[in-house]
Amino acid sequence: MFTAAFTLLAGLLAALLYQKMFYPFLWADLGYYFKLRMYRKSLLARTQRGIITYLDSFLLQVRTKPDKTFIIHEDQRLTYRDVDRRSNQFADVFGRNCLKGGDIVAVLMANEPDFIHVWFGLCKLGCQVAFLNTNIKSKSLLHCIRSCEAKALVVGTGLVHLVEDVLPDLKEDNTIVFLAHESAPSEGFVSLLDKMENSSSENQNGLPKVDIMSNFLFIFTSGTTGLPKAARVSHLKAIMSMAFFHMCGVTSDDIIYITLPLYHMSASLLGIGGAIQLGATCVLKKKFSASQFWKDCVKYNVTVVQYIGELCRYLVSHPRVPEESSHSVRLATGSGLRSDVWKEFAKRFGRIKIREGYGLTEASIGFLNYTDEVGPIGRASAFNKLSMPFELLRYDTQTYEPLRTNSGRCVRAQKGEAGILVAPLTPMNQFPGYAGNKVQSEKKLVKDVFRTGDVYFNTGDLLLQDQRDFLYFRDRVGDTFRWKGENVSTMEVSEVLCLLDFVQDASVYGVTISGYEGRAGMAAIVLKADHRLNGAELYKHLVEALPSYAWPWFVRIRPSLDVTDTFKQQKGKLVQEGFNPDVIMDPLFFLDITQKDYILLSGSLYEDIVLGKIKL
Repeated sequence: MFTAAFTLLAGLLAALLYQKMFYPFLWADLGYYFKLRMYRKSLLARTQRGIITYLDSFLLQVRTKPDKTFIIHEDQRLTYRDVDRRSNQFADVFGRNCLKGGDIVAVLMANEPDFIHVWFGLCKLGCQVAFLNTNIKSKSLLHCIRSCEAKALVVGTGLVHLVEDVLPDLKEDNTIVFLAHESAPSEGFVSLLDKMENSSSENQNGLPKVDIMSNFLFIFTSGTTGLPKAARVSHLKAIMSMAFFHMCGVTSDDIIYITLPLYHMSASLLGIGGAIQLGATCVLKKKFSASQFWKDCVKYNVTVVQYIGELCRYLVSHPRVPEESSHSVRLATGSGLRSDVWKEFAKRFGRIKIREGYGLTEASIGFLNYTDEVGPIGRASAFNKLSMPFELLRYDTQTYEPLRTNSGRCVRAQKGEAGILVAPLTPMNQFPGYAGNKVQSEKKLVKDVFRTGDVYFNTGDLLLQDQRDFLYFRDRVGDTFRWKGENVSTMEVSEVLCLLDFVQDASVYGVTISGYEGRAGMAAIVLKADHRLNGAELYKHLVEALPSYAWPWFVRIRPSLDVTDTFKQQKGKLVQEGFNPDVIMDPLFFLDITQKDYILLSGSLYEDIVLGKIKL
């Protein structure tokens, strides 16, 4: 009997040793898998109780935790009940001003409590809300409003100047323009706040009946069309996004610091939505500030911060402040964190657990690095593929299209090889498409991938799976690149450049610079005959037409642009050559913000940029 027990114990020890050597993350993978399954079961149970949507989840917290602080903004503290009542007032005002269930309403507002009040008020009417980027200019703004067929636009205080140029167009389209202010600056606006005094803080009409697969939001994303695309976000996608904080280990007792713009999915669905799911408290910052970040964390007793990689780089580059060592932050969640910044962040700011993830606005595919490994965005374990199937495909380096065999099937990328991330369309992972853009919607789908009739969503992102089944983000393919935490559409920037009277043609792309997240913008420009580059005029034009993150930092003057036989620009060689004047014989220019001009890029100036002496 003793021998049998000893043999059993030895066998167990050998099995554990084998597991630790060859499957060291088995228990972490299993734990995450079961946690996700439990969350989905709880969602099903809540659905059976009538808690189906994002709004339902909020109203559940209103009923169970009415006096719990939900939003802290500067010196304002709003409970779940406060937010519910004010959103009811907005719903009442909107209802008495021609809005009804099914209407699409665009919202152009900065981070402030009334963004949430307006959003929830419109939801209570049954409206679909379109979030607009507050950095866009008039042409893009009008395109966004028209592409999602918005009946109305709500403009926040301080953003009136963005709308004034397109007011005649909006009037022609019969678009109602509301202003979240006590008075209207002109007859083209309908003021809101002056009407709030006579509105009801109680829900007057009950809640609209909702199909969980129907559209909830429009969130705009950059793409190859040259202008933002309105990605449809279903109620199912929204409710699934609310799980992010829970899966990261956030609890209802946490105070979450949100500095990202609410028009981004990260802040609105993962951030605010994640807090609602838990019944937690959010500190909503109008705009990220590296100098105020840790001071705010101490002031509001923040325990969880939400980030994008660029935000963390700003923090580690900022001079030390006393508050960075006296805060109570225990967890940082987000995406896009580079390994070197990750290590410096963890080393400098104390024992903060980092939970790096990956997600998309258009589809429900996503990953989370639930281990303490630095660098990965998640894991590709067999358990994770059970709950969220995906594949990495080999691709053509020129066209970025998936490679196919002679039989027409796609080829899986090997471990250690970057591949295009695709995910099969399923009831849990749907792609509703882009509003008003069937062509671009179709381009995101890959058909007959492994068998006839199957359909996969093409994320357009290159990921790598290593030998230990960790996933790493490698790059973004096609005609977008990421800079300053924003997606930049190369086509949109090219079109803006070509409006200048001295530009014949332009090809825009991103170049990597050591020490920076993403890629800095660069433009290869062909000048018109008998014209020269006017750097000052170019700078002025960019300020008027594009947000600062989309400005090209470098300009390369080319005699012509290389194109394919179908006249598509070939950018691979341009990207590879970068902006080194010792390698490139063409004239190169650099954007000098202080001079508001493009100046000649010399070898010494190049060295200063690469060494970080000149900040971009």
